[in-house]
Amino acid sequence: MHPAYSVILFTTTSGAGYGLLALLGLTAATEAALPRIGGLIALLLALGLITFGLLASTFHLGRPERAWRAFSQWRSSWLSREGVLAVATYVPALALGLLWLSGREGDWLLALVGVTAAVLSILTVMATGMIYASLKTIRQWHHPLVVPAYLSFALAGGGTLLLIFASFGGVAGLVHWILASAGLVLTLLLVLLYWRSIDRQPRDLDPAAATGLSNLGPVRQWEAAHTADNYVQREMGYQVARRHTGRLRRLTLLGMTISLLLVIASALLPGLVAGLAALLAALLLFAASLVQRWLFFAQAEHIVNLYYGAQRA
Repeated sequence: MHPAYSVILFTTTSGAGYGLLALLGLTAATEAALPRIGGLIALLLALGLITFGLLASTFHLGRPERAWRAFSQWRSSWLSREGVLAVATYVPALALGLLWLSGREGDWLLALVGVTAAVLSILTVMATGMIYASLKTIRQWHHPLVVPAYLSFALAGGGTLLLIFASFGGVAGLVHWILASAGLVLTLLLVLLYWRSIDRQPRDLDPAAATGLSNLGPVRQWEAAHTADNYVQREMGYQVARRHTGRLRRLTLLGMTISLLLVIASALLPGLVAGLAALLAALLLFAASLVQRWLFFAQAEHIVNLYYGAQRA
């Protein structure tokens, strides 16, 4: 599949934003909560990342002005469900900000609103992952690890961002370090398992299977379907060289590993330096996430390519 930079930005930035919002909501009424000013700034950052991601996703649409119509298809479309959940999440997120502004800390209403924001954030990220995991025509996406990986990237991104605010605010504790490091370890594990799985999957679909003529023996293309490349070939026929795949995978793992080491190191450093280490960890994770998400699209093989001359999919 052709990697769409707008969608890569959307899934990366909004995922981190929803992860941060979920953790802010879950810790809002606990001892791990951020100070009021720090919490408000973190909430604004979460909403900023989410909004930027949602706006970036519209650049991939042919007619962005008609995007509102997708909301009506929530019964059958994961894309529509994602849109509905994304809009709904703004309500408890804004309510959480108002409660922080009013000085209500540690009470049941703040906890209720925080949990609601967290649940909707998690459901939105799950819906984003299901957009791809529900597509049976792309074996690399129709995979049981796709949704967990989307959730783990959100946790890792949100955890490192939360650690930044906790460190600079002087309230970083065991919970913040565990959330950030656990998210990174889980994401590293899932990414490795996902890559290993898709590499080992048999590419057992061929033109004979695609046309339903397997019983007649091998099937080959008599002549090209078109005399010039069309939209389907440009969007779904993208291929990335194996040597580039290996190099980009190593860069992803390197960035995430260094990010994990910085998070661990921040637990041993004084406040300001710990905050800078967490900030660098978040930037490295963001860069690694962009590369991983680019690979997620570039390595995807749509079975429609069998119609255009591909021998295996």
